[in-house]
Amino acid sequence: MSSVNIDVAAQRPTLPETGLGRGWEPAALTGAVLLLLSFGLVNLYSASSFLAQRQGLPDTYYVLRQAAGAAAGLVLLVACARFPYTWWRPLAWPLLFVAWVLLLLLVLPWTLDIAPVVNGARRWLELGIAFQPSEFAKLAIIVWSADLAVRKQGRFRGLSKGLLPFLLVWTAILIPVLLQPDLSTAFVIAMAGAMVVFAGGARVGHFVFLAIILAPVALAQLGSGFRRERLLAFQELGAHTSTVGYQVHQSLIALGSGGVMGVGFGEGRQKFGFLPEPHNDFIFSMIGEEWGLLGVGFLMALYMAIVLVGFRIAQQAPDLFGQLLAIGITSLVALHAVLHMAVGLGMVPPTGLPLPLVSYGRSNLLAVLAGVGILISVARGDPRARGTHV
Repeated sequence: MSSVNIDVAAQRPTLPETGLGRGWEPAALTGAVLLLLSFGLVNLYSASSFLAQRQGLPDTYYVLRQAAGAAAGLVLLVACARFPYTWWRPLAWPLLFVAWVLLLLLVLPWTLDIAPVVNGARRWLELGIAFQPSEFAKLAIIVWSADLAVRKQGRFRGLSKGLLPFLLVWTAILIPVLLQPDLSTAFVIAMAGAMVVFAGGARVGHFVFLAIILAPVALAQLGSGFRRERLLAFQELGAHTSTVGYQVHQSLIALGSGGVMGVGFGEGRQKFGFLPEPHNDFIFSMIGEEWGLLGVGFLMALYMAIVLVGFRIAQQAPDLFGQLLAIGITSLVALHAVLHMAVGLGMVPPTGLPLPLVSYGRSNLLAVLAGVGILISVARGDPRARGTHV
């Protein structure tokens, strides 16, 4: 009798195995993502309607374009969730090569027709549709780094056979990103790759050694051109409020005006020409103004939920490759969110990084949703049925 009961219990499904995934993690992750998307679209309309009208466009111009990107991104999410995550391993090198070629097209002198200069940088490719190759490169570097980290298990003790191959390939990707120029994106790509490799077993001492070597290069980058001006403005926030520190100053005004409850949805004033890029680089500040501390807390709670569930999926991944994929993707979302909010709070100089799933920008939106799909695919491996890492 007991054996019959056990067989029946084993066959009784607790959650559907034919949906996005097994267990509560995929459902929690999807729920948090959908809430962020919805909250983002609502706030994007408020932040962008005046800007669109000032440009002679319908007030719904930006939000409708973002909604179309969200719809395409959700299709991509479902597709990536349904594909076994192990399929990405043989595609690691091809994905990285395609990313490198696309990034190279941005900086070649004879590609200005398809990679024009916008706001002093070449970050967009126009091949029928306009997109940012760097967003694709972020996922490509995570997949490639995870694959190579699995292959190099046991060889991370030595710098030449362990970390050096990663550095050579990362450098090939980062050089065209720096030439755009886009230092903040280069930093995010490097950090995402480093998180994957560190989780894969790389030695802390090697990273410290490399940080010491690369410090003069980083200081040289930060000490020239507009980056130097932004750094000086960051060091003395109150001394450059009408010049290079104007953005952060207006951001702090927006956040301070919101108080605890906010001034009310649609009632924010900083979007009326005071705060540059209120729908993109500083949408966090707009949320703080209109929704107050409660809205900011709600936003941060959703990101915290995504990060915690992402790392839980990594912890329970059926193999090391899945674990490293989950760590890399989760770290990427966390880095974007933390750096964007830190800029709005005046804690770091302006970076131009979007707030994931909230800021206007379909390239980043598609990349993040594809990454979430891969996370769900890792969760579909049902590690509780195996309990081991390979």
